[in-house]
Amino acid sequence: MSLCTHSSGNIVLAVALLFAGAIYIFFSSRSVSDPTFVFQNNVDTLLLQRRTEYPVDDLEAALDSAATGNNRTVIIAMVNKAYVAEVGGGRTMFDLFLESFWEGEGTVPLLNHLMVVAPDQTAYDRCRFKRLHCYKMDTDGVDLEGEKVFMSKDFIEMMWRRTRLLLDVLSRGYNLIFTDTDVMWLRSPFSRLSNNESFDMQISVDSNSVGKPFINTGFYHVRSNNKTISLFQKWYDMRLDSPGMKEQDVLKKLLDTGFFEELGVTVGFLNTTEFSGFCQDSSDMGVVTTVHANCCRHIPAKVSDLTLVLSDWKRYKASRVNSKWSPHDECLRSWHDAHYIPKF
Repeated sequence: MSLCTHSSGNIVLAVALLFAGAIYIFFSSRSVSDPTFVFQNNVDTLLLQRRTEYPVDDLEAALDSAATGNNRTVIIAMVNKAYVAEVGGGRTMFDLFLESFWEGEGTVPLLNHLMVVAPDQTAYDRCRFKRLHCYKMDTDGVDLEGEKVFMSKDFIEMMWRRTRLLLDVLSRGYNLIFTDTDVMWLRSPFSRLSNNESFDMQISVDSNSVGKPFINTGFYHVRSNNKTISLFQKWYDMRLDSPGMKEQDVLKKLLDTGFFEELGVTVGFLNTTEFSGFCQDSSDMGVVTTVHANCCRHIPAKVSDLTLVLSDWKRYKASRVNSKWSPHDECLRSWHDAHYIPKF
């Protein structure tokens, strides 16, 4: 080896050592003077450790993404192939649902916290196309992609699968608002829901009747705690002793027999003036928050009458004049359509 080559090698080595020393001094001094640097490194280490010990699954990833910046609260809707298929005029139930967020007051930002649960690939692909938070639910080989007409065997099965999923969500420490896809979001509900944790659960009703309420599981808010997790576990377990009953009726049975009180679960009932539905219309468009196509049997009727709801709402926004909602004629007729056959 020549002397020149040996000298060059020493120079390179010296420069490398100086650079390494400078890097060490920079990070060492930063870790002492910048506590956020130490904190972030600790956080990253803990997150890496958590992911190693508890791998994040698809549901956790979707929940975490949707709940970010919203106090661990996620809005959950379930959409299957029938709800993303075109009905009359090229419209889908899913399109109407999302349009209500765009037309509502203060509702557009809520789409950032919406997690769409899809039991089939078609619905999941449509959700992804809309760039929403999407979760593909495992259906254990059960076909849940077609339209499930009210109180059919498949309808009841889908409702129980939904309950099991929501139990899983609560067990993971997430608060939730569940909404059916046939609910139009016209205003943000958060200002109208209890913010002081005085209620563990708030649920919509079909009518503001005196006495025992006719609850509706198409829209409700639940805080995650030991009481609500126990309630949902009992609720889901009761499916085995309740053949032919939909989950809503089983929950009402738990309410009426005092199981809520036994667990210490506090429940509030959302009045139809603010949380309206086809069973009982809100009389005040100035305060209405959601409109649910309850008391309606099938998807084509719902799409038809909910399209009118959005038209009524747009007219109100332009004039600020309170008026009556358009009649829900198609939904009324749906109950007499004994020969209706789902197309999806």
